[in-house]
Amino acid sequence: MKIELESTITCPECGHSEKETMPTDTCQFFYECKGCGVILKPKPGDCCVYCSYGTVPCPPIQENKKCC
Repeated sequence: MKIELESTITCPECGHSEKETMPTDTCQFFYECKGCGVILKPKPGDCCVYCSYGTVPCPPIQENKKCC
């Protein structure tokens, strides 16, 4: 299985979307929107901002592993 490392995060506040490269060695708990500056945090039950707001879940979830 090929792990995808790019995900497009969409801000729920302003709708701005940005393509980002996900870290492979850590979870990303915070993300500052480049459109409005709001700090995104994971939704309850999600391990990181990519799982909550991205088009692709984080690498550990893609590999069916426990995330951070």
